[in-house]
Amino acid sequence: MRQKAKKATGQPAVILSGEVARQIRQHARSSLSAEICGVLIGEDRAGRVEIQACIAGVNAEEAGAHVTFTQDTWEHIYQVKDKQYPDARIVGWYHSHPGFGIFLSEHDTFIHRNFFASPGQIAWVYDPQSDEEGCFGWVGGQIERLSQVTISDRRGGEQVLESSGAAPSDFQAHAAPASRENEGRRKPAGQPIAEILDSEPYQETSNDSLLRLTASIFSYLTVLILGALISWFLFPRIELVPVPVDPMTGKPLAGYTMSPEPGSSESEAKPGSETSKPDRTGAPIDRSKENHGGSK
Repeated sequence: MRQKAKKATGQPAVILSGEVARQIRQHARSSLSAEICGVLIGEDRAGRVEIQACIAGVNAEEAGAHVTFTQDTWEHIYQVKDKQYPDARIVGWYHSHPGFGIFLSEHDTFIHRNFFASPGQIAWVYDPQSDEEGCFGWVGGQIERLSQVTISDRRGGEQVLESSGAAPSDFQAHAAPASRENEGRRKPAGQPIAEILDSEPYQETSNDSLLRLTASIFSYLTVLILGALISWFLFPRIELVPVPVDPMTGKPLAGYTMSPEPGSSESEAKPGSETSKPDRTGAPIDRSKENHGGSK
């Protein structure tokens, strides 16, 4: 007779790989209006569940408030698992709640009880809209939200190199691609990066020159327009008054004024009077002399 699996009485410690967490979030953000799902791959040890990979649930029935693993979904999951993770186990599943929050619905509980009933299997829920996430698992035969969850970094423990002691290969890997003019110029071993930046002069590109020229022209035009507006409003404006000229000589008519000056008689201001009437040469004829000559 087959012995039944012993139920876990305490919360298991869940260790989720940081890369797996990133893949789950990326998968969930690809569908902000419908739920997505997948399975978790790893190891189920005594009191601890380690999640090392995940497989997306392709061809699942996705809807706004629920998701379902179809037969095609399970076939795809087992094909990928047997090929890439033959020695690992399915230690749970994940799905998204876009805008719903972190919980297990009645439909989610049905999936977990029927497809992930092992005491070491968990359910990971992620909300891509609020960026919240949570983990649920078996505790004493009941599904509860787990509190002992850790996201680990497999690359932890690598030595951190300071900039002054970085190897030339590290500097070249993070540096921008060099142009043809700078080819062959590499960081000498042991030379600080600050010394290289100080020793290399700045080379202005064509885009920088065009941008600087455009800014200069715009600033000059702005000063010119502002100066013209200020001059227009602050300084008096001179109005040019047309003066009649003699068509024969092209010179202004003698004795012509637009308005009588103070102290002058009306006959001196108005053209056409006897004293201001010009002859054919354009010079005014003085009628007073003729009167004086006749009296002699």
